[in-house]
Amino acid sequence: MPVSQGFLSVRGVSKAFGKSPSLDNVGFDLFAKEILVILGPNGAGKTTLMECLTGLLHADAGVVLRDGAELPPARRKQAIFYVPDGIAPYPEHRVMEILRLFQQLHGRNEHELRGIVERLELSDLLAKTVGVLSKGMRKRFLLAIGLLSPQPVLLLDEPFDGLDLRQTRKIISLLKETCAEGRILLLSVHQISDAEKIGDRFLLLREGRTVGMGTLTELRAHAGLPSGNLEEVFLALT
Repeated sequence: MPVSQGFLSVRGVSKAFGKSPSLDNVGFDLFAKEILVILGPNGAGKTTLMECLTGLLHADAGVVLRDGAELPPARRKQAIFYVPDGIAPYPEHRVMEILRLFQQLHGRNEHELRGIVERLELSDLLAKTVGVLSKGMRKRFLLAIGLLSPQPVLLLDEPFDGLDLRQTRKIISLLKETCAEGRILLLSVHQISDAEKIGDRFLLLREGRTVGMGTLTELRAHAGLPSGNLEEVFLALT
């Protein structure tokens, strides 16, 4: 992997709620056409990290750099688009109305919108209101919004939660294609088997601290394991 500074560089991000640290000096680089997956037990700080990177949550310390220059929170929306987990935007509106809103907002054409609808199998959902969507339906709808965005860095919090095996495989393929076309993806993934299928590198967090960072091969070496899958490495390091 590259050793030079990435397109986005995160340095020393820390966040505490009261006396309890949620993030402690977390840093990493994001490189072009890369998928970086954040892994960690519940409460490890994965969502907090994403919210701090986007500026939705004020970090106590740390900076985000773009091409080596500091990117303040107010300007991060130019580089980063964040799709949180568990939200239902505009619940009284129909799915197609919201997708067209984002299509027009981001200057996407009809062909691009239709391609995303087809790849995410949203055709049967277009007339439904957002508020009645099941968890898996809503997840695919939110992913469509993310894919319509133009920002070079796309953050997805639990993109496979609520999806069945077939849907997960199709979306992994779609996200890999999106990355190959030039976008940088930062994902928080709960299922380690899914993470291993999609990630180029992995950031392992425990109690807000980095306990591992790198490719699976690099993490095996860090854990002192001659072999093993990501789950075995994850358990050894966390």
